[in-house]
Formats: sequence, structure tokens, C-alpha cells
Amino acid sequence: MSEFVISARKYRPQTFDTVVGQQSITSTLKNAIKNDHLAQAFLFCGSRGVGKTTTARILAKTLNCFNRTEQIEACDQCDSCQSFNTGASLNIYELDAASNNSVDDIRSLIDQVRIAPQLGDHKVYIIDEVHMLSASAFNAFLKTLEEPPKHAIFILATTEKHKIIPTILSRCQIFDFQRIKVKDIANHLAVVATKEGITADPEALFLIAQKADGALRDALSIFDQIVTFSGNNIQYQHVVSNLNILDYDYYFKFAEFALNEDIPSSLVLFNDIVSKGFDIHNFLVGLSEHFRNLLICKDEKSIGLIEVGDLVQQKFIDQSKEFNHHIILRSLSVLNKADVEFKSAKNQRLLVEVALMQLCSLKSESEKKNP
Repeated sequence: MSEFVISARKYRPQTFDTVVGQQSITSTLKNAIKNDHLAQAFLFCGSRGVGKTTTARILAKTLNCFNRTEQIEACDQCDSCQSFNTGASLNIYELDAASNNSVDDIRSLIDQVRIAPQLGDHKVYIIDEVHMLSASAFNAFLKTLEEPPKHAIFILATTEKHKIIPTILSRCQIFDFQRIKVKDIANHLAVVATKEGITADPEALFLIAQKADGALRDALSIFDQIVTFSGNNIQYQHVVSNLNILDYDYYFKFAEFALNEDIPSSLVLFNDIVSKGFDIHNFLVGLSEHFRNLLICKDEKSIGLIEVGDLVQQKFIDQSKEFNHHIILRSLSVLNKADVEFKSAKNQRLLVEVALMQLCSLKSESEKKNP
């Protein structure tokens, strides 16, 4: 029986060019290697799952490669690359500061720094979640970080840059990793699906990418979950059912009811949503997002701001043509007011129902003002 390897590990980028959504950072690092302008300390900042530790490992591997390609990528064939691939490289030292955050742990690291590399030119020290180091550990680390041996390079990674003391920040070259765009995640999932022999509905992959909230690792974990649920054919409805997500169609229906001033149908559909166990506040936020997307689709210049698949985007464009700007803006105002008042409301369901009734009355209200 073959051992299952999760997609986040199996398809972890191995070269700079395969890092998703961080092209400016990878290009800068490649140029630094090419021109021999490397800093001795880097700080990689960003939310979870955006490629901080992965990029750190790729940088470490590429620095010690004996036969780098013309594109400044590791050859994957030399002794240094082979030892890295098998986890036997003595030139890379990784420390998880979340569980090794004492002065003694840092002193042990400092002792390691003094030893020159036996294979290659650099020893790379990757400290993950560096903001978890204690104040005394930070202080013990300062001198080494300020005047490291020529062969030592430090790469610090953190999700909470604001917790790192200024004296550490001033000694590092700082790279801010951005949240990965939904489209980039969806495209990467499509590549993974093809390699795994899985057919996937593009809209389903977009929905997974949206649910991941900018984290590629989360997207791949969700992808594995959906594959387990649906087999080798991922459909949009599989994702909706498995992740218990409110389908776009619900919001399109509510917007249609608002246009038709159909209060009873709006309340019946809302009751259906509540009875299925969906969170009322998430529904309110989702409906606000829907009207925001309708407003964005009113102008061709801003259509690219909504991160959905092509089919759903066309549905937004078509429905936006049925609304005028005034109605959409009033709808957003009503929904925003309900959102602000939601937490303090004693009867939250009634608050949302009143907001839905108001949405279904805006057209008449507008017509009375502008006969």
C-alpha cells in the first residue's frame, strides 16, 4: 500500500520560479545571489501559508548549489542539492522559535554559527516564528545578528512583525510576503489536479481558493479534503456541500427578490438558510459582499476587483445591469447598519429579517422620491 503524502508537502515549491504569488521577492533574491549582494540577515513577514519558510529553504539550497542554472536556480543534481533533498545537509539549521524560545536555545544556535561549512560556502539559519523568542533570547541573539561570521546567513520568519523588537528589525533586510491572490491559488490547484489525474470544475477551484483566504497551504489542505469526499471528479456542488458554504445562487436570489420587491420569498429563503444551520452573521456579510460586487460590476474598469470564476463574474455583470447605483448604495447602507448593530442586537434574526424587508422596499422608496 503506497503511503499518502498531503498535497501541501508533495507540491511544495522546490525552486524560486515555482513559488506562487511572490514574484517580486523571488526576483530580488535571485538578483542578490547573481550579483553577490546578499544581506547576512533576512526577515520574511506575512500571514500563514504564503511561502515564507518555503522561500527560505529554496534560498538556502540555491546559495550552496555548486552548479546553479542561468536562471539562478539550484541544479538539484550536485552533492549539496542531494544532501538538502534527503534532509542530510549540515549547512541548513532550522529552529522553531515557538517551542525553542529560551536563552539556552539561542546560545546553542550561536555555538553552531561559529562552525564553518564543510560543503559549500554558506551556513543558513532559519528561525521560524521568531516573534516567539523571549526578550532575553532576543538580547542574546543581537550581537551575533549584528556581526555574524562571513559564512553565516540568518533568515527569520514571522507572522507578527509588530512583535519583533526594533533592534532586530534594523539588522535585517525585510521582505513582506503578500496574501496570494485567489486567481493564482485557483491556477495552482488546477495544475495540481492535472498532475493527480483529477478533473475539477474551475468554479469549484475558485471557491476553494476563496475559502483559503490567501494561504496556499490552506487551499491544498481543503483540496485534499474535497478529493477524499468526491473522488477524482470535483464539482462545484461538492465543495459547497463539504465545506458548508452558502452558494452564490442564494445571494443572487435575494438580489432578485429585492428587485421584485418580494418580501415573502425573501423571508422564506432566509428561513431555509437558518434551518440548514448557516451562521446568520456570515450570511449578512456574504450578502453585503454580493451587493459590493454588483456595484463594482457597474463599471468595466473595476470588474477585475472581484475574485470569482468567469461564469460567476458574468452573472454579476448581468444582474448589475438591472440595478441602478442609487439602489445598490442604499442596499449597502442598510446591510452595513445591520452588520454594525448585529453583535448588540437581542434578536439577531429579527434584525436581519428587517434588513431584508428594507432591501425589498428600496425600489418603491426610490420611485416615490423620483416620480
